[in-house]
Amino acid sequence: MKHLEVFSALRSLSFKSLCVLLTLNSIFLTTSCSKDDESIPEPIVYAEENPLNKYHESTGFTTVSNFINAGNYEFGLVFSPNVKGKINAITVKLPDANPNLKVTIWDYTAKTVLRTEIVNVAASNTLLTKAIEAFPMEKDKKYMITMNSNDWYKKNKPDNSNAIYPITAGNIKFLEYRWIGTSSQTFPTNVSLDYNGGDLSFNFQQTD
Repeated sequence: MKHLEVFSALRSLSFKSLCVLLTLNSIFLTTSCSKDDESIPEPIVYAEENPLNKYHESTGFTTVSNFINAGNYEFGLVFSPNVKGKINAITVKLPDANPNLKVTIWDYTAKTVLRTEIVNVAASNTLLTKAIEAFPMEKDKKYMITMNSNDWYKKNKPDNSNAIYPITAGNIKFLEYRWIGTSSQTFPTNVSLDYNGGDLSFNFQQTD
């Protein structure tokens, strides 16, 4: 009988040990999975933003005039991103159709062309968005986006007074508006503070 009691005690001890081992193993697996989950943070995907409306609002450029077949100009805005990001699309709206609108992104400091896009503005007075191969942008670097056109909207203050630059619109800081009379892709040399010729802009997405 004593042998049976010893055997029973050993069986009970063995069962308890097994339960302890299973519990410890479960805790280890849970902790391990938890650590693995914590080591792979969810990537942050920032929303796209188009700064043009905020720019017009901040400048007070609310008076609009249409210019059609008014001579060719290269014109657009100088800007700088406040964060690292990319341009995913170009947006444009004109008072007349233009199947071959040339849009240029410049290195402002070097005065060199970084990207050229041809945009088919198929309809007048209609906002067009053209997706492009992502164009990476450095934080605080100066860029300029221009178009070459003989059609545009002129936007200015009702009293024709100057806007005060720089103008921050979301993550984009606008530094000035430039233009030059030409039908070729030429770096604009003239600066005007009392109006903007457009509407030309872009969809920007922060990456860092």
